[in-house]
Amino acid sequence: MIRHHPFGSGHPYAETEDQRVPARPLDGEPVELRVRAAPGVTSVVCEWVTDGGPPVELPLTRAGSPGAEASGGDGGHLAAAQARATRAAAGAWAVRTPVLEAGRRYSYRFRAADGRGGIRTGRWFHVTAARWSGGGGKLVVRGRDRVVPGSVRWLADGDGPLRVRFALELGREAHVVGFGERFDAVDQRGRTLDAVVFEQYKSQGAHGRTYLPMPFALVVDTGATWGFRIDTSRRTWYDVGASESDRIAVEAEVGPDGEVAVDLYDEGTPAGVLRRFLDDVGRAEELPAWVFRLWASGNEWNTQARVMAEMDRHREHGVPVGAVVIEAWSDETTFTAFRGAEYEPSEEPHRLADYTFPADGPWPDPKGMVDELHQRGIKVLLWQIPLQKTRPHPRHQAAVDARQLVERGYGVKEADGRPYRNRGWWFPLALMPDLSSREVRDWWTAKRAYLVAEVGVDGFKTDGGEHAWGHDLRYADGRRGADGNNLFPVHYARAFGDLLRRHGKAPVTFSRAGFAGSQPHGAYWAGDEDSTWEAFRASIRAGITASACGVVYWGWDLAGFSGDVPGAELYLRAAGAAAFMPIMQYHSEFNHHREPLRDRTPWNVAERTGDERVVPVFRRLAELRERLVPYLAEQAGRALDGPPLMRGLFFDHPDDPAVWRYPLQFKLGDALLVAPVTDPDVSEMPVYLPGGDWVDVWTGRPLRGGREVVLPAPLDRPPVVCTAAHWPGLSPVFTT
Repeated sequence: MIRHHPFGSGHPYAETEDQRVPARPLDGEPVELRVRAAPGVTSVVCEWVTDGGPPVELPLTRAGSPGAEASGGDGGHLAAAQARATRAAAGAWAVRTPVLEAGRRYSYRFRAADGRGGIRTGRWFHVTAARWSGGGGKLVVRGRDRVVPGSVRWLADGDGPLRVRFALELGREAHVVGFGERFDAVDQRGRTLDAVVFEQYKSQGAHGRTYLPMPFALVVDTGATWGFRIDTSRRTWYDVGASESDRIAVEAEVGPDGEVAVDLYDEGTPAGVLRRFLDDVGRAEELPAWVFRLWASGNEWNTQARVMAEMDRHREHGVPVGAVVIEAWSDETTFTAFRGAEYEPSEEPHRLADYTFPADGPWPDPKGMVDELHQRGIKVLLWQIPLQKTRPHPRHQAAVDARQLVERGYGVKEADGRPYRNRGWWFPLALMPDLSSREVRDWWTAKRAYLVAEVGVDGFKTDGGEHAWGHDLRYADGRRGADGNNLFPVHYARAFGDLLRRHGKAPVTFSRAGFAGSQPHGAYWAGDEDSTWEAFRASIRAGITASACGVVYWGWDLAGFSGDVPGAELYLRAAGAAAFMPIMQYHSEFNHHREPLRDRTPWNVAERTGDERVVPVFRRLAELRERLVPYLAEQAGRALDGPPLMRGLFFDHPDDPAVWRYPLQFKLGDALLVAPVTDPDVSEMPVYLPGGDWVDVWTGRPLRGGREVVLPAPLDRPPVVCTAAHWPGLSPVFTT
């Protein structure tokens, strides 16, 4: 009849209509208690008890939804799912309590009545007020102590410590870069942000949220660079000189022991600081050179004939392609079987021989398809999600998999031991395998082993690692949600990397979610975005900041994947930038197979825009990319223990204050400097050249550094310069 969850759904940025607000109240403030009630409920009363005394009755009143979020406009099918899940719910009631005081204990429960005289009383809940003080926990400082004296404070309630707050020194001229993949700015100075894994569907920069946060940053100061890492997998918050210009205020959740450590790295250079950080969390593993070729993808490529037709179009138009990412391959109930395959359900992992593929089905010969693609020099990746869907009610093999997951206790669990069911808007109520357990990782991936060992696929798009919500979840490795949720995508990518290794393949996974410790596990892309110029700029920032945290293999959906196709200029400018990024790929969102198609293939963009330049310019960029592969592979190897492959100019020129005025320029390896054109109607581009000697790669013209120059910016020749020392070796790439 009534429902109340003190901490709500676990959504880190939104309240729900059935929670306590705030969930952890402070001394001297009241709380709002919210419940969901059945439609027939006519009244709800809260029984409020202080220190075991007599109850006080607090009548609740009907309330609306507390500001649920939804994406506006058409927004694609994912936006529609999000909007449905966050729509205002009927039956919400609320009451505000008296002011809470630290040191006292409060209990409450709800009593609901319906119009037929029925009364239902819920269980008791308990809460205490928290207070900030100078004691209550332990802050461990490793390295040179930069903690501002007197800044350490602890938040504790009646059950123990909850958070720590402290400040780090921030020089007047310092710039702060890091915190994982960030879409809003390269330099976070003057901003506030947090670090928690979250699926912000589009507009990540506007919201300041990210799939791939890390509690680490570089502080690039005059004369020396230092960095810090909060050694925790819990949520952290940062005020980077926004409130007080001479300090970085840090706040972090703590566990029951009230202890947290901060590592301070005083290496003097960005590369040195990054190296120390990666010593602690792990560094990237070298991937094969083919990952640097063009990747092709479209969410509506849902048959073997469609995939091969698109690869044929690449061949017909002379556009070289190195990998195809097939998203719509599976039955989408098991994510182990090709859609249309006939087979018997089994408790044991299937082999290829267990499947029959009808000749008139969507995938008549998956292995033959993969073999042919391999003969053409094209690698194959298949899409995955780390969930076991339960809606609609699972049948056939999905029912077996769901039963095994529950009966064997292989799922992430709620605090009371029940299987956790996805609280997010994408695949709601799905079960989630507990990939913190080696046993569960092996069980989950064994069901997919035939795809690698027999079908021959080369990697997996490990999508959707952001679905663990709730501070009190339980993991097999002993962690709870508060310190385990951020690590879920790390375990997820590792599981599929291990699967590939077991069968002699390189661990090529392609993830959007991650945390500190994700660096060793495959490649990453910037997630879901619209086809807009602003999203283009935000994605470049994401690449520079992710790379600053040790992500070597990074890419994005060039020109965006959602909404109507981009204009020809945006598409080609984005392709020109992506040709000089670690991963170059195009992708498009599911659009219910409505016409006209929204594929981001160059021929579809050409047809939709009517611009005859698209295919030939894209071809030239893709051909250039092919010639760059040896350089990219060599530089990626150097980046495993050095400056990142894609890096902001501050990495190589930390003492040059001018580089900060050009935040979207970046280096690609040691030799190339790239100045993406991120605005329409541009024919030439101001480019800043740090000190040294440079060469315009398109003309071979020598350029003197330490100044801004204006370079031509035709669609097929984005402004790129090369260090003079590297030009003799790279000139054939650009003059062929």
